Formats: sequence, structure tokens, C-alpha cells
Amino acid sequence: MRRAYATSMKMLLFLTAFAAFPVLTGVAVAQAPDQRHGDQRSAFEARKTGRSLSLREIEARVIPTMRGSQYIGFDYDSGSAIYTLKFLRDGTVIWVDVDGRTGQIVGRTDR
Repeated sequence: MRRAYATSMKMLLFLTAFAAFPVLTGVAVAQAPDQRHGDQRSAFEARKTGRSLSLREIEARVIPTMRGSQYIGFDYDSGSAIYTLKFLRDGTVIWVDVDGRTGQIVGRTDR
């Protein structure tokens, strides 16, 4: 019970800090729903035309390497064909950049 409480408090602290970030820095963190749909649409179009691997293929390669992390979601940059997968581990957000053409990890924020 105590561990669950500690985990809940860590999550609450993270969410509070995450919510305050834009106010303190003036930077918008959350994506608008239209932008998220745009990422999905761009990724789908790139996959359909053979320019990129599917999100499911990328996730199948990356998620198993992120033991102890919770998968949050992704962004897709159609200009560079880079998927950015987002994970949460111990209250820290980790971004993993993956080349959509090859499936290779090209960057991580936790290393």
C-alpha cells in the first residue's frame, strides 16, 4: 500500500511539474488534437507509399528495449521521417528518435 502511495505521489508531482512547465517557460508542451492527427496521418501516408516503416513495426522494435518504462505515445516528422517515441520511467520522460526508413534508433534522451 505504501509503495502504491509513493508511486501515486511521484506521478502527481510529475504531472504537476509537467502542467506548470508551459506557464513557467512560455513553451507549449502539449500537442493540439489536430497536430496529433496530423502526425498519424503523415505516418500513415509515408507507410502507404513505402517511404517509411509502419508505427507498429517501429514500436515492435523499440518498446521491448525500454524495460521498466511506460510507453506514452509518439510524434512523427514527415520531413525527416523520424518517429519520436515517448516513454515514462521513474518520473522522467524519455524520448527515443527512430529513423522511419530503417527502424534504427538515432537518438535517446536518457543516454
